[in-house]
Amino acid sequence: MQLVFATNNLNKLKEVQTLIPSHIKLLSLKDIECFEDIPETQNTIEGNAIQKAEYIKSKYGFDCFADDTGLEIEALSGAPGVYSARYAGKQRNADDNMNKVLTELQQFDNRNAQFKTVIALHLNGETKIFTGICKGEITKIKQGQKGFGYDPIFKPLGFDKTFAEMELSLKNSIGHRGKAMKQLYNFLNAR
Repeated sequence: MQLVFATNNLNKLKEVQTLIPSHIKLLSLKDIECFEDIPETQNTIEGNAIQKAEYIKSKYGFDCFADDTGLEIEALSGAPGVYSARYAGKQRNADDNMNKVLTELQQFDNRNAQFKTVIALHLNGETKIFTGICKGEITKIKQGQKGFGYDPIFKPLGFDKTFAEMELSLKNSIGHRGKAMKQLYNFLNAR
């Protein structure tokens, strides 16, 4: 079986390649010669994941899965949420996004947050949804050089390190994407 992972984010692709069953050949968007930006115009994380998976299936004909991830911060009423990738503007710059979050949280003691990943799998004409959540808190400063996105300011519950200070194997075992991928893995392995 082969599946397309509908992402242009090479960091996500690298993370997911370590989590997919070995009997499945994972194809990237580059592999199927998809070089355009896939639409993400829904107002929910679930909606964006489904939209991306359906786009690849309808335009390229491949079974595929797509994810969307959002950082949801309690004190900011769930923001940045679905707008996480472009929170500080269309340039999608991780440092700008983190700086905006840190600035907005200066006035709050409550730094509780969670990462939420939704994976939409489009397979054999059906769509299945898998959700992973990792609870934690936003640090006051950026810490660590690993990972991507908001990883340097997110410390998962029960740990004294941010995602950006962790090895990828640990992050995958406790993180939102890893949890959603585990559900996907178990579903695909049972087929």
